[in-house]
This record gives sequence, C-alpha cells and structure tokens, in this order.
Amino acid sequence: MTFKAAAVQMCSGVNPDKNAETMARLVREAAGHGATYVQTPEMTGAVQRDRQGLASVLRDEDTDIIVKTAASLAKELKIHLHVGSTAIALPDGKIANRAFLFGPDGRKICSYDKIHMFDVDLDNGESWRESAVYRPGSEARMVELPFARLGFAICYDLRFPALFRTEAVAGADVLTVPAAFTRQTGEAHWEVLLRARAIENGAFVIAAAQAGLHEDGRETFGHSMIVDPWGRVLASAAGTGEAIVLADIDVVAVKAARAKIPNLKNAREFTLETSPLSAKEGVTV
Repeated sequence: MTFKAAAVQMCSGVNPDKNAETMARLVREAAGHGATYVQTPEMTGAVQRDRQGLASVLRDEDTDIIVKTAASLAKELKIHLHVGSTAIALPDGKIANRAFLFGPDGRKICSYDKIHMFDVDLDNGESWRESAVYRPGSEARMVELPFARLGFAICYDLRFPALFRTEAVAGADVLTVPAAFTRQTGEAHWEVLLRARAIENGAFVIAAAQAGLHEDGRETFGHSMIVDPWGRVLASAAGTGEAIVLADIDVVAVKAARAKIPNLKNAREFTLETSPLSAKEGVTV
C-alpha cells in the first residue's frame, strides 16, 4: 500500500531526440532514489509553439521516440513510468496531446488524451488556442495498479473539478496532473488548485511540470509538486530548471482523509432554480 513516487521536472526543447535523452537521464536518477512510479511533464517530447516546427517532428504512437524510450526505460528499471504527455500524430491528420503509462514489463498499460483545450486570453497580450492544433479527448481514465488506483489529467484539466471528482468517486487514490503551466497562470493558481483538488477529493495529487524559458520562447512555471489528501505539500521543486521531487505515498492516508470528511459519500443531487428579479428589488434610475 506504500510506494515512492517521483515527479520529474523538465525544460523540454523543440528536439524530441534530445528531450528523450533528458527524460531517460532524469527517470534513471529518480529510479535510483527508489521511485517505483515516475511521472514526467506535459509535452515531454517537445515544447514547440510553431505549428510547422511541431509538424516536422510529429510521429505516430508506434514510432514516437518518447513512447519507445519510455517503454524501454520502464522495462529496464522495473518501474511504472507515466509520460505526462507528448504530441502524437493521428491517422486523420490531427494531433493528440497524449499521456502514456508503461508497466515494469515495458508494455503500455493505458493512454489518455487531454480533454480540455487551453483556449485563453491573458493579460499583457498572452493568448493561446490549443484547440487550433490538438484534437481534444473525450474519455476520462482511471487505472488500477498493484499499489494504487490512478486517475489521469493533463495541465488545463486541473481547472475542471468534475473530472477529478468523477475519478475519485470511481475509487482513485492518486490524481495526476502533469503540466506546462504558463508563468502567469502558475504564479496565480498552480499550488492552490493542486491543493484544492487533493482536499476536495481526499486524494494524493502528483504534478510534474515544465519549468523555465524554453527554446520556442515560452516560459513555464515549474514548481512540480506532490500533495497529500489533507492538502499538505509533501515535496515541491523550484520554478526553473530540471528537478526531481520524491515522496512516499501511503494510500491508507486516502481512506483516513475520506473517513474524516466523507464528502464523496455525502454529496447529493440537487436542482437549480433561478428566481426573477421582483419589482421591489428593481433598480431605479
């Protein structure tokens, strides 16, 4: 019921081969510290905002260098390796922002396509339209491993609590949020959202992040983090550069937290009624 988890922080560039080498080095280091579950960030394979540049390095799942390297690493190190996500070419010409989980035998256990697309307009002219590049997923994913039930999410999914609640109600002990949060949104919301998802679901949250100034010009927030079911930060990285954060995960703590505050069981269905503004409550101008 107890295992050592690692969140690997990266600053991925535009070259998947180089990023695969970096991933391999950091994953081996994490396993050397005793981690049997290792998670990498969103877009491990390439952080590339230029569409033509991204298209030039895209591969399908069977030939992608990150997928092949991760499968080999998991088998070599006898660990569960969770690639937070990488861009995968789809048969219809679209692109998936896809996470992978590999078992100690090197076989793929499951994959998950990011559901919620980061289409936002921020301060200072920062604007993103993820839906213009990626095809959103439509299926949540939870997997039962020998040591825990794992629920999947990627980055912007963090802002949609219904996804995490669905996984927790289904029995997830650990919720995962590999990410590439922008510096602007990360400074404002990263930690508080991770802790909120942990508290409201009585679950561990593991979030490996991209960090620093990338080759494509974007800047990501970093601060990879592991949070316990009571909302306590067990481990956290700095805001820039490569890092490995480690924590022992005892899923008994999930049962304890949910026993103290059984909000998953206490939830009730309800309806919403909107009352019209009465004349007495009107505004006189």
